[in-house]
Amino acid sequence: MEWYWILLGALLLLILFPTILISSVIYTILFVRTGKDKFGRSCSFPDDPEYVRMFNIGLEWGKQYEAYKRPVEIDSDGYHLVGEYFDFGGSSAVLIVAGRTECLLYSYYFAEPYRKAGRNVLVIDNRSHGLSEGRVSSLGYKEYRDLLAWSRLLHDELGNETVLFHGVCIGASAALFALTSPDCPDWNEGLVADGMYYNFYKSFENHMKADRPKRMRFPVMQVVMLWIRLFSGADVVFDGPFKRIEKLKKPILFLYSREDTYSTPDQAEYLYAHCTAPKKLVWFDKGAHSRIRINTPEEYDAEIMEFVSKL
Repeated sequence: MEWYWILLGALLLLILFPTILISSVIYTILFVRTGKDKFGRSCSFPDDPEYVRMFNIGLEWGKQYEAYKRPVEIDSDGYHLVGEYFDFGGSSAVLIVAGRTECLLYSYYFAEPYRKAGRNVLVIDNRSHGLSEGRVSSLGYKEYRDLLAWSRLLHDELGNETVLFHGVCIGASAALFALTSPDCPDWNEGLVADGMYYNFYKSFENHMKADRPKRMRFPVMQVVMLWIRLFSGADVVFDGPFKRIEKLKKPILFLYSREDTYSTPDQAEYLYAHCTAPKKLVWFDKGAHSRIRINTPEEYDAEIMEFVSKL
């Protein structure tokens, strides 16, 4: 019997220790800001030509409208957060919320249809991104409170009558959490959701399948989800947009690409079917995850401007 327990213990060590080690490294790489340059104000994928083109187009937009820009800042949950406000003279604003790893410079790329629609534009460095404080990404589960604080700034101090959210990927999820929060004020009027996922677990699983198909996912991926729960406070398995969407009362525009391998069409159909708020689902044939606009800019912008005109 002694050999049985020794063998069992050895097997557990061989399996358990590498799993804990690998999952800890993955969690730290993906969700923890370990230096000031990580998740900073540079292009997240400098080797991806399409992504670089998006980023550079956004930078050109920022330069073009530099005269309308002013720095803004808030304190939320003990963090000092920064943003940039473009005052185009409108009576309402859009708050653009980027996904994980992205800074406010990335959000410039999505601002033009709102400027054309007469909206003022606020772009932000999410906590633990850009020049904002913070170390751990909570995937919207805590950041949604920051969005409510930003919307109060837009309404109370900057004089905007209403605020619309435009969220990309995790940014869309965070905005949904804000709009379905009991603390959400009436002036927050709706959401444009670009590539919102069912929950982060499904999106992460699809990411791993698409980008690392030959690597073992079980049980490493499940332990990464555990670290997220323990250190980020986010329940990315049993909570998420799939659970919150039924609580939404504000109008929502769902934007999805049929080529998206992370927020897949079945996830989009589920969220749309379970949403009881005023809603519209628009499909685009081209574009990877978060890259619809770069493939069909005219159609993308037209859908947003039509949605804004009806609010």
